[in-house]
Amino acid sequence: MAVKEYTFEEICRDITDGKIAPVYVLMGEEPYFIDCIENLLVRNVLDETERDFNLMIFYGADSNAMEIINAARRFPMMAKRQLVIIKEAQELSKLELLSHYLKAPVLSTVLVICHKYKKIDGRKSILTEAKKNGIVFEAKKIYDNKMAGFIVSFMKQHSIDIDGKSAQMLADYLGNDIGLLAKETEKLKIIIGEKLPKRITPELIETNIGISKDYNSYELVNAIASKDILRANRIADYFDKNQKANPIQVVLPTLFNYFVNLMICFYSKDKSERGVLQALNLQWSFQAKDYLLGLRNYKAMKVFDIIHEIRIADARSKGFENNSATSGDIYKELLYGIMH
Repeated sequence: MAVKEYTFEEICRDITDGKIAPVYVLMGEEPYFIDCIENLLVRNVLDETERDFNLMIFYGADSNAMEIINAARRFPMMAKRQLVIIKEAQELSKLELLSHYLKAPVLSTVLVICHKYKKIDGRKSILTEAKKNGIVFEAKKIYDNKMAGFIVSFMKQHSIDIDGKSAQMLADYLGNDIGLLAKETEKLKIIIGEKLPKRITPELIETNIGISKDYNSYELVNAIASKDILRANRIADYFDKNQKANPIQVVLPTLFNYFVNLMICFYSKDKSERGVLQALNLQWSFQAKDYLLGLRNYKAMKVFDIIHEIRIADARSKGFENNSATSGDIYKELLYGIMH
């Protein structure tokens, strides 16, 4: 029988509803999701009066597996459950020994194993036993091309509306660092205050985070997709004059990803908005807009050549076969090659 794979949202919802498993193995590259689940368990498994005697926290580098097993097997004091958390479990020597406990976990103990930045080897019995008697969750990094859609969903969970341009502005600025996104969201929530409806706009981002609403990677992609030569060159000139905020080594991968995805769209049978969303595994209609423009304004062979030109520009921006060209020179040559 296949073991159910839990999503982050499902785990959080169950914990909030009081459906607590005896074991949680939280592993993977994105520490934000692991921290969120851990904090949610601390708030929901025990109340404040119970934590002094029933919350035990171990750090992998300073603990051993048998010590943790003994703690997990004891019974709670004046509480229904106890909570045992292993932080930085990736540093725990002989982690696999915990599988002996996981075969028959104590139901009055909630054991949380936080294994950050990498997965546990799927062949290990610790995962096999954890899946039988608890929950295993892999915290995956959000891909760059999925980040804008994730930001829309993330803001919705915080009862905040955000338009597509604002989401892409934040995605281009923050990359796929969700911890940084959470910090910037808290900042914006304070600025918005109790005003209804709560909405993040490009103007709000420009004023409070420092990203220009008119001169950013989102606008450059849109100008290129639209074949707006004047606007594209204005944005590139702005980037050249503000290299600290807009390094060319960050901008070029954004253009590369756009054209690689556009090539995928060319070879998709369905070139409608719905077809583009499905082909690129996107969630929100605003994410398809520039690809639909690109399909109208470029041909597949031209896109193939553009991808090659961006690779060359990226190499030159890093000093390969380039002794004198500035970022401004590289932008001008690249944009001419793209739009002519």
